[in-house]
Amino acid sequence: MARVVARQDLRAPAVFVLETLAVAACYYAGGRLGLLRELHIDGAVVSPIWLPTGVAVACLLIFGLRCWVGIALGALLVLLHLTSLRPSSLGVLVGSTAAPVCGCLLLRGVGFRTDLTRVRDCLHLVFLGAFAAMLISSAIGAGLLVATGDLPARDVWRVGLAWWVGDAMGVLLVAPLLLLLYRVRAPVRWSRWREAVGLAVIAGCLVPLATYSRASLLFVIYPLLIWAALRFQLGGSMVCALFASVMATVAATDHVGPFEHLTEVEVLVNLHAFNGALALTALLLSAVITEQRNTRRSVERACQELVEVLEHLTAGEAAARPSRDEGGRPRNTD
Repeated sequence: MARVVARQDLRAPAVFVLETLAVAACYYAGGRLGLLRELHIDGAVVSPIWLPTGVAVACLLIFGLRCWVGIALGALLVLLHLTSLRPSSLGVLVGSTAAPVCGCLLLRGVGFRTDLTRVRDCLHLVFLGAFAAMLISSAIGAGLLVATGDLPARDVWRVGLAWWVGDAMGVLLVAPLLLLLYRVRAPVRWSRWREAVGLAVIAGCLVPLATYSRASLLFVIYPLLIWAALRFQLGGSMVCALFASVMATVAATDHVGPFEHLTEVEVLVNLHAFNGALALTALLLSAVITEQRNTRRSVERACQELVEVLEHLTAGEAAARPSRDEGGRPRNTD
């Protein structure tokens, strides 16, 4: 028994270290991907979709608050990649760590369920995990830029807004997919794989055309999103939304298609409006469909149980009813 306890005591720190390194690596990888596309707002560089915030919130919800160490380490690695460490970097590091932790605490406080099968869970993720919590990192980051003299005070609201929306988009587009992937168990049975392939092919052709066309065809993506939500629920709708958002971000940062003749601020507003509408539609529509299907299954199950109870009652009454002869008189069974 002593050996077993000793092995468990040694295993716990090893698991924590590996988990911390894995979270830091995922955070850093998301940061490198997010930095591939940038927008310049009043001299500040912002990412339209900051993927690490989604990674951080998902890891905290799955593994617990102990993941904050990995998040802080990943944020430190991203800062080292961007610039040399300065006193202001500590504030950015604190904000990048505190925002997802506060989002996780807010979601836990309202009884958030990671399966996202209820509309209330999707609304909580949007307004608490994304919009409310990410105000912390954006406010600290923009405030430090003003305090260090790197940003004029009159431009703080635009940079802060761009920072906030980029962080929120990372939560809305990445966190649901990671939560879904964590719940997937092998073997995966796809009864609609032909339809899934067809949807992927159509999306692969239509989404680049819509995002790179000058004719403002971004609205044609929504029927694909509705199709994915109706047939494949959260997984299909979020994959479709993420792909469309990435393609729109590439077009916006390249200033092509519907973003060709727009200023940086106009590009940012149009891009975030499109990405936000996609994420909200995918989350809420898939949750409504899943909730309705679960309700229908519960009603069908209750009806089936009621039928079985009625059958048992009918059988019991028939067995207890005395048999009668041809004249209708009860027979003596003695």
